[in-house]
Amino acid sequence: MRLVSLQSVSVFSLTKQTKKNCRYIGIMASSVSTNAGKKHIRIDVSSDTVCPWCLVGKKNLDKAVAASKDKYEFEIRWHPFQLSPDAPKEGIDKREYYRKKFGARSEQMAAEMSTIFKSHDLDYNFSGLTGNTVDSHRLIYLAGKQGLDKQHRVVEELFLGYFTQAKFIGDRNFLLECASKAGVTGSEEFLANPNNGIQEVKEEFEKFSSNISGVPYYVINGETKLRGAQAPEMFLKAFQVSGN
Repeated sequence: MRLVSLQSVSVFSLTKQTKKNCRYIGIMASSVSTNAGKKHIRIDVSSDTVCPWCLVGKKNLDKAVAASKDKYEFEIRWHPFQLSPDAPKEGIDKREYYRKKFGARSEQMAAEMSTIFKSHDLDYNFSGLTGNTVDSHRLIYLAGKQGLDKQHRVVEELFLGYFTQAKFIGDRNFLLECASKAGVTGSEEFLANPNNGIQEVKEEFEKFSSNISGVPYYVINGETKLRGAQAPEMFLKAFQVSGN
């Protein structure tokens, strides 16, 4: 495996990218390309649903995929990571939680993130509650069982709701709303049992995320690794490296 550090990312390094692409990218689940001449690119993404850089990274990844979908057949799979596994399931005020975690830097970090979100035509909302993300990862797992396109869409809905609409990531109604928008069926019954998906989420964490210390984290075709919210151009370079 190769670790590719294509670019160091800071809150100051992202600039406005190419024109806004369609909201969702269609993802083919097949591991074998059905289109002659296209090379297969599998992308394993470790992320957490309360990680703002993971949303930024997803937006940049989507742009790179849209720009090269005529050349590659993409298979994107999302895997769980928890930035704060001990966060309360009942929720806690975001500002209070991040002040305790980051101290005086928290407000400056929020302001910087707001600037970065605006470069993606998004409004960063720092209000509302944050909390444990395990149920959102259970939903992402369920969506993946029904198709990678649905999984990709539910990840998008979770990100947008939490970061731009101040939705609580642990709120059952919010999770069901995201499932409905993404076309995921059976979510109410699945999430009602707290044991459903727990073992699978733990197994995915152990396989894909246990040896990393932060997210987003990308593994392309099992060998090229990227850390952080890389720019679309960096993803395109990684596709070229892994596709050869």
